[in-house]
Amino acid sequence: MDLIRGFLQRLGLANGIGRPKLRVLLLDDDVQRHRWFAKRFGADELDVASDIATAKELLEQRTYDLIFLDHDLLPEHYECDAPDDERTGYSVALWLAERPHVQSASKIMVHTRNADGARRMVEVLRRAGRRAEYVPFPVLASRLKGGWIWKEVRT
Repeated sequence: MDLIRGFLQRLGLANGIGRPKLRVLLLDDDVQRHRWFAKRFGADELDVASDIATAKELLEQRTYDLIFLDHDLLPEHYECDAPDDERTGYSVALWLAERPHVQSASKIMVHTRNADGARRMVEVLRRAGRRAEYVPFPVLASRLKGGWIWKEVRT
């Protein structure tokens, strides 16, 4: 069984075997990423929000072990130097930072390719005492394959 599990882990398919289900929220506007996350978190309970309002609503209604936040949510924000506003993932990070009672035990992963936006999101979350980390989307798959994320969430 360990041999099979090791093989499945190398393929990124064993993340749900032998562990409790996680409650996961994904904030991202990219439908391809929705499918990508659904594949990786198939053994878990995954909620997907494509916009700020839906994300905030879900965060108020449900409890999550793990929250993934993207920064650039609309095409006009990709490659944009405009400051963060209510149309980016930064607004959800700030909203969480201002509400310490909402999702206080959740691990928050900022998975955007926008390093400057990610840095600001993680900073505002950490200043509020949140467990937040930046993992660029291209690196996320390798981090998930080894089961790292499930160890992180449970600590």
